[in-house]
Amino acid sequence: MRLGIDLGGTKTEIIALDDCGLENYRKRVDTDSRSYEAIVGQIAALVVEAESVLARVGTVGIGIPGAISSRTGCVKNANTKVLNGHPLDRDLGRILGREVRCMNDANCLALSEAVDGAGAGHRIVFAVIVGTGCGAGIAIDARPWSGGNLVAGEWGHNPLPWMRAGEYPGPECWCGKSSCIEKWISGTGFVEDFARMAPEGFSSPNRGAARIIAMARSGNDAARASLKRYADRLARSLAQAINILDPDIIVLGGGMSNVDELYELVPPLLPLYVFGQEVDTPVVRNRHGDSSGVRGAAWLWPKI
Repeated sequence: MRLGIDLGGTKTEIIALDDCGLENYRKRVDTDSRSYEAIVGQIAALVVEAESVLARVGTVGIGIPGAISSRTGCVKNANTKVLNGHPLDRDLGRILGREVRCMNDANCLALSEAVDGAGAGHRIVFAVIVGTGCGAGIAIDARPWSGGNLVAGEWGHNPLPWMRAGEYPGPECWCGKSSCIEKWISGTGFVEDFARMAPEGFSSPNRGAARIIAMARSGNDAARASLKRYADRLARSLAQAINILDPDIIVLGGGMSNVDELYELVPPLLPLYVFGQEVDTPVVRNRHGDSSGVRGAAWLWPKI
């Protein structure tokens, strides 16, 4: 039995999978982010409860919004900031009495979709999260690839490629740089772009991505223009990944992956930006939805 935990800023989810990937158990709770100790205690309690219900002991994998530093053995780059600087895998392993594996949540998405999702059967899977933020993960031969510095797939914190005159200098990112891809093609970036460019009366920052998409579908010119800009920026960004990695398939996850129009708008734009202008890379929606992260965490322990 494999237990996977998806540790998010607002919710924490646990799942139990059998060797065939069938779900035997699932529970989701609000993340107790008051402190690092509270998070550790909550995860340990979820594991104990799941094993008690199933009367079995399982392996434990966790998807986290960051990475375990190869230098310090502690969490780094987590936007759930109480995790940073702590050895999450070792602390949980000590409590649970077994090895615990941690991996960046975008890599867990890539792993899930490579094992039995939309990327199954493809050797190199590039999986993109376009939600509140923007990140990506890589799976090769159905195993996560995180790189020597544990930043493989951190595509969202490179600058938007082939910027146009109206895009300079670009919005500032929380990472300290400006014009990061995340600031343009996350769901948050989509809403902010609409707010900047829409005519008076349509620029409310509280107008969410789903509402803007609905407006575009109903023929609103400002919303349609925003969606067109978004698709072009996503195509530019994916073209950069293709030029470097040339994956067999690109899988989209996160809230913006549910926008049907992107699968019509983006592929024809890729040849404009990919070197050589020949592009056969499929761009597809994820199969497991918001369960991909937690399933990928469980698959951090592969089949033997």
